[in-house]
Parts: sequence; structure tokens; C-alpha cells
Amino acid sequence: MRASFAPFLAGAALALSSCGASLPGGDPAPDLTAGCHETRFENVPLTLCVADPELHSIRTALAPETEAGGGPPWRSLAAFAANRSPEAPPVVFAFNAGMFDDDGKPIGYYVENGERLQALSRKAGPGNFHMLPNGVFYGAGGKWDVRSAEDFFSSVTNRPEFGTQSGPMLVVDGELHPGIQDDGASLRIRNAVGVDDSGRALFVISDQPISFGKLARYYRDVLKVRNALFLDGTVSQLWDPENRRLDNTYPIGPLIVVEKRAKAAP
Repeated sequence: MRASFAPFLAGAALALSSCGASLPGGDPAPDLTAGCHETRFENVPLTLCVADPELHSIRTALAPETEAGGGPPWRSLAAFAANRSPEAPPVVFAFNAGMFDDDGKPIGYYVENGERLQALSRKAGPGNFHMLPNGVFYGAGGKWDVRSAEDFFSSVTNRPEFGTQSGPMLVVDGELHPGIQDDGASLRIRNAVGVDDSGRALFVISDQPISFGKLARYYRDVLKVRNALFLDGTVSQLWDPENRRLDNTYPIGPLIVVEKRAKAAP
């Protein structure tokens, strides 16, 4: 009997998320329609950007292509946007895509157009990236996922079309990362990604400083995502062409680019 109510409940949830309704704590329900939307969680303004596999494709981008191969990294969304080919698919939105070295190159697993440019890192070390478990956001053929690095290592056998490693994981199998407090003292502009049960990639950037724990709880409690990955902090940036937003603050490394999917032939 319970199964017969599932379509109704799913529809009700979608209606709730798109009609400006509020959650029990007074925060707005998330708008899960495609594109970027301003929202709020526990008095922190956020921007939620939704990639739908039926409408969009996702790729990573590190550097412009040259005759000699890849050039130096873009280092900014503004540079990437300014050099976008008119023949390229329209960009829905783009973010910084994980942590990088002083030259803007990824320090963990990184795949672009099916080519692995950096191997998976499983070693311990200092900083947020090595706050284990860290994880990988990856995808191929319109199917996207977030897994811890160890889970990725043991279960993903085929190379994805794109992939980027960062850390820490914010939510692991429905639980907060064991090293993250519910609302710690470290506040930064931060961004992250998770994939919901419908296969949508849900990207969030805070528009004011936010703690790891608050961002993690937004994914777990509001977006209902079982695995969410922190992408970066302080340098976090968004390009949202529809809303004319193009952040250009600190130098960044690899990018995640969400593009409109080409329409199927009639």
C-alpha cells in the first residue's frame, strides 16, 4: 500500500520545492529545477545550482588546448568565459573543481575528456584535502556520482569521462564526516557537490562564510544527499550566465563546467 503513494509524495515534494514554501525551521525549501537559485540555510545565504542529466552534460576543464597540447591552467572563470568558442555548447554554470597546487594543477585524481591527468591520492597529509575520507566527483554517459576515495578505488573499474578529487567528504553514506562538527568555528566561503537519488548533481556555494558542519547538514538534512564532497573554500567561485554572475577573486585551478545537452535528433 505504501508504494502506491510514492508518485503523489514525490509530486508534492517537487511542488513544495518550487513554490517558495518553507521548511520547519523557516528556511526556504530548495528549488530543484535546473539552473542556479538563491536560497538560505540557518541565516546563511547560499546559491544552489542544479544539473539535470536529462538536460545537461558535465565536464572538467583545466587549461586551453594548444597545438602543443594543454596550455597553462585557466586560473579563473573569467578567462575561461572570455575564451569560450561560439560553437561550444551554452554554459549553464561553472565552478572551481577541487584543490590545486601553486601552478593551478590538481593535487588529486583528475580526469578530463576521458584522459587521466592526475592519479588518485590515498595518502594522509595536512590540510582539508587530507582530512580523510576525501572523495571524488565523477561521471560518464549522463550518470554522475560522489564516492569516498577508498570506495572509488575499490569499486570504480572503468575510467569516467570526467573526475575530480577533493576533500573532505562532507556527508558519507548519510552521516556527517566524523571529523566535522555540526557548526564549527571555521567560517569560509565554501562550495560543494552532491548527487541526489534522482541523479541530479547539486552544487552549493555559500554567499557568506559558512562552517563545514552547516554546509554538510544542508546537504544531509535539506537536499537529502547521502554523499557530498567539499570542493574548496575561500577561493570558491561561480559563473552563472543566466543571472549575470561571474566571480573573479582568487586564482583557481580546474573547473567543473555544466553545459546544455544537445537536443536529440528528431
